[in-house]
Amino acid sequence: MNSIPPSVSDETATPQADGLGGQEITDKKVTLKEAGLKPHKSKGIYEFMFKRPIDILLSLLIIIIIFWVYILLAILIKIKLGSPVIFKQPRPGKNEKIFNLYKFRTMTNEKDENGELLPDEQRLTSFGKWLRKTSLDEIPEFFNILFGSMSLVGPRPLLTKYLPLYSEEQRRRHEVRPGLSGYAQVNGRNAISWSDRFKLDVEYVDNITFIGDFKIVRDTFKKAIFKHDNISSETSVTMEDFTGDN
Repeated sequence: MNSIPPSVSDETATPQADGLGGQEITDKKVTLKEAGLKPHKSKGIYEFMFKRPIDILLSLLIIIIIFWVYILLAILIKIKLGSPVIFKQPRPGKNEKIFNLYKFRTMTNEKDENGELLPDEQRLTSFGKWLRKTSLDEIPEFFNILFGSMSLVGPRPLLTKYLPLYSEEQRRRHEVRPGLSGYAQVNGRNAISWSDRFKLDVEYVDNITFIGDFKIVRDTFKKAIFKHDNISSETSVTMEDFTGDN
């Protein structure tokens, strides 16, 4: 994204190191080519010619139609959760190119007596939970889609600190643009294991079709509006960290 929205922070849900053992992620990053993996090749005319133009047209249309929602949510978040209303977080995109993901904040900045942020479950308010259940915290990502770092449908962009932990097969999820929603999100979201999530991600990469994308968008809309399920895993308010063997 070339321009940064007003009131943008570099904070994450909890302070995260961009690597293992305090090292920078760039020290350990290995490219797909170095790992011996072939770059993803378009499987059909939809992916090659139409998927990106559809992303541009739909994301622009949605931003225009719901612009008033952005304004309203920004005001409510400012009142209920504080500033900034939007935060940015580095995530790996297509071919592991790092980009800034934008979201509405869902937590407060409450700290303990030592000045450390409280655990996520203590900073996640009922209003923040509602934003997550309805996926309204995700709508700033339409700007990521418009400017080319994301797609409407694809594997969800995860934390950069996970990059050294993927197996060669799991890393194939980065052969395409990450998505606002994906095959794994409509088949369990945060309630399924990491290994199952990555299997679904790679299955999507190998089977990109217009009908498939349409079904994922349809099911995402139904879950966001009517079900609000699988926002949390069994042991966390969101999803446990990926450790490489879970």
